[in-house]
Amino acid sequence: MKKAMERLGMIGMLLVTTASLAAASTTAGQAAEATAATGDSTWFLIACVVSAALGLSLAAFGSALAQGNAISKAVEGIARQPEASGSIQTAMIIGISFIESLTIYALVVALILLFANPFIQYFI
Repeated sequence: MKKAMERLGMIGMLLVTTASLAAASTTAGQAAEATAATGDSTWFLIACVVSAALGLSLAAFGSALAQGNAISKAVEGIARQPEASGSIQTAMIIGISFIESLTIYALVVALILLFANPFIQYFI
């Protein structure tokens, strides 16, 4: 039951992160529509900055929780079975690198929104 609750929590975190990134992109899309109607590019740029900050902060928060959980479980596993510490540590490091790569993807998307926005030509 405990593992099922942990998996449900991880799925919930993934859904919240995905929904927040989708909401941030929706906010940028709504700002783009409003900007196209009024001709003012300020709201589009503000929406891009807010979307980048919100998406990156939520990705970093989810990543920190997932990494903490992974390290906690690895330490518990090593404490229970010290002879398997090498394989547990290797699996933990690979898992943490996958978790961290998701945060780096969010950083890349945020940097694209801030500095190389493909939609900026329509608003400025």
